[in-house]
Amino acid sequence: MIAAWHNGQFRIVEAFSRIVRLGEGLSQSGRLSDRAIDRALAALKLCAEKVGRRQVVKIRAVATQACRIAKNGPDFIRRVEQETGLKLTIIPPEEEARLSVVGCASLLEGDAKAAIVMDVGGGSTEISWLSLEAPAPKSGRNGAHGLSATRGAPKPQHWISIPKGVVNLAERFPEPATGDKQVWFDSMVADVQAAIQDFKGPESLRPHFDAQDAYIVGTSGAITSLAGMHLGLERYDRSKVDGLWMSHDQCRAVIDRLLSLGQSGREGEPCIGKDRADLVLAGAAILEAVQNLWPCDRLRVADRGLREGLLLSMVKKKTRRRRRSRGGRSAASTN
Repeated sequence: MIAAWHNGQFRIVEAFSRIVRLGEGLSQSGRLSDRAIDRALAALKLCAEKVGRRQVVKIRAVATQACRIAKNGPDFIRRVEQETGLKLTIIPPEEEARLSVVGCASLLEGDAKAAIVMDVGGGSTEISWLSLEAPAPKSGRNGAHGLSATRGAPKPQHWISIPKGVVNLAERFPEPATGDKQVWFDSMVADVQAAIQDFKGPESLRPHFDAQDAYIVGTSGAITSLAGMHLGLERYDRSKVDGLWMSHDQCRAVIDRLLSLGQSGREGEPCIGKDRADLVLAGAAILEAVQNLWPCDRLRVADRGLREGLLLSMVKKKTRRRRRSRGGRSAASTN
């Protein structure tokens, strides 16, 4: 994601993403596979080319769960720098959770008293609980091409990172060719719930969820895919998805449809495609597990998160140091 900072706002000038499944097979081998490394390097070389072409003056590039736990994660980081010039920093789960909240801060609005921000990745999921009883900050315009720095954004009161993401969950629970797909889906939900249910830190916020005075902000490709299917989009449109409100019943209706389609049917869905066809229900299972444990009827879909959080944290640090010239400066974030 490349953006120019001017007059107190980022203007997104280019964004690129590619599913590389860096953690494919990692849970079994403990190592990043050669094929996964090759896919990631190919995508990162494209990122490096875009950064060079745009003459970016400041960059922050991070790696998350796969590189945190892989035995050869540091070797991969070194190879990325040698072959692309990008210097990846492996960030801890706490920082990943915090940056996701920062990136989604402009969606934390309304009169609710509490919220959960959940960032579903390939190898882990970060879940943050926030109190919203203080007035939500005014964040300015945050449309498809703008991203404003938010002052006084809510900070997580409690957070947890679980080593379950769409890639490793899908690998552990392969979709059966026959039989009851709902039973298969429920087994994934139960597995995720078991990883969260003993975390009692946020219990002080539970009365707000019991009173339906709370909501979930969900950021991940799987969740945005659910939203795209719910809207019946013939082509994914970020401007229609980012910030969308969905009810629990609407989420459940899309999940039921996904289960009935099967993998080949999901591949034909324009908001899913071949790359996510075997991952989207794993992401839906993680969402369902959180909704079961922290019941609330509202989900806010976020097509933003860690990359936006990186950009905003970069400009906040710069602003605290000194005021720069009025001319636009470009920055990039990579994950």
